[in-house]
Amino acid sequence: MAFLGAARTVPPAPEAHRAAVGAPARRTTTAQGAETVVAERTAGAGADPYFPANGDPRYRVHRYELALDYRPGPNRLSGTARLGAIAGRAPLAEFLLNLADFKVGRVRVDGRAPHYTHRGGRLRVRPAKPIRAGAAFTVEVQWSGNPKPVRSPWGGLGWEELEDGALVASQPVGAPSWYPCNDRPADKASYQLSITTPSAYSVVAGGRLLTRTTKASTTTWVYEQSAPTSSYLVGLSIGKYQTVLLGDPGLGGVPQAGHIPARLLTEFSRDFARQPAMMELFEELFGPYPFGEYAVVVTEEELDVPVEAQGLSLFGANHVDGARGSERLVAHELAHQWFGNSVSIADWRHIWLNEGFAKYAEWLWSERSGGRTAQALAGVAHRKLSALPQDLRLADPGRKLMFDDRLYERGGLTLHAVRCALGDDAFFRMLRSWAALHRGGTVTTSAFTTHVARYTAAAEPLDDLFASWLHETALPPLPSLGAAIPARPPYPPSNSGSA
Repeated sequence: MAFLGAARTVPPAPEAHRAAVGAPARRTTTAQGAETVVAERTAGAGADPYFPANGDPRYRVHRYELALDYRPGPNRLSGTARLGAIAGRAPLAEFLLNLADFKVGRVRVDGRAPHYTHRGGRLRVRPAKPIRAGAAFTVEVQWSGNPKPVRSPWGGLGWEELEDGALVASQPVGAPSWYPCNDRPADKASYQLSITTPSAYSVVAGGRLLTRTTKASTTTWVYEQSAPTSSYLVGLSIGKYQTVLLGDPGLGGVPQAGHIPARLLTEFSRDFARQPAMMELFEELFGPYPFGEYAVVVTEEELDVPVEAQGLSLFGANHVDGARGSERLVAHELAHQWFGNSVSIADWRHIWLNEGFAKYAEWLWSERSGGRTAQALAGVAHRKLSALPQDLRLADPGRKLMFDDRLYERGGLTLHAVRCALGDDAFFRMLRSWAALHRGGTVTTSAFTTHVARYTAAAEPLDDLFASWLHETALPPLPSLGAAIPARPPYPPSNSGSA
């Protein structure tokens, strides 16, 4: 689903102003090629309008190598980061990294000591001589201190110290709470994470576990995430977990693992039993799973809402009840691996492309697993929105409303309206092409509307549909779908009880 820091409790929230599945918590053809170029150029243009202090568009990072040592008792983190980067179209006399309130012990640019200052969460680096336009360069940073969430309009985001361990929930601007980064969603890079902790703890990160090495009382875990990853989507959890496999991926399947407190094993086994079927359905509807593996973590503590990271989702103990009470959230978080993680937004104005798609995936899973149809769920969402203020512009909601529950619901309704206009065959071909064309890349709302236009009959453009659903605040009428999608039998429940 979406972001969220860890929360020790789940406080009540106004229905209209909390994200149903993820508000930040407190605690090719020629045409396709042209579309890709447009999306990439748009993604690289300028600072994020919602968070201008985060990220530096004058360069991009293509590789992070992080070596961390974390001691849960004193909540002490020390680390070394090596960044491989490329300057933009102008020489770099200086550049910025985002890093929270740590002690910085050493900075190097191409092996040489630069001048630097570190204040207000920004590490300003001035190399010994300017970096040439388009030149590759490396940055090394050493830091240490007691990690804590960074402050934001929604409370603390990023590193969360738990009662016995830690987790990271960074959306949208929490990544600097634990490592130095060019913190903008469009700057995607590969990652290698090496984390050393006391051996009693397990470390789970997004990506493939390369090695686990124990020496004396500590263990070092090394993970590789080779797919391009936005800084806020680097997930990490440190705790005492039991690991279980979900389903049998078979040849060519997606390995799926769960990392959970032993006491919750029975409930977890029921609540997540249908995740492999979700994976099968989403691969059918959206195309191949975009990463090498998928893991879910359940913490001992409660979270306001689950948290998606690349190749990883984190749930609180309150999301495990043995009755599949949070199954829609399981679907929501899994869908984000396609929409939000693989296909990422160029900046935060376009967040509906993450949340609206994941919301609609909830409805598709319900429809195909024997629950209510997408049309019925669209009706519920439309009635809910009809009773709420009509002041949200989906394509550019503003920072204040970017995690409003209405954005999620209206985003899902917008996709439902597109489906109703295109018909199922063209709609799902469009979704699969969207996910394939922009795999590992970044996109904008205009890139999406341009893409949809290729699947629309020339005599039936969707300009009016997109104008009303994306750019106007008044809620359009409920779209109507002629037929439900299942041409095949629905996915059978793997447990007794309703979907």
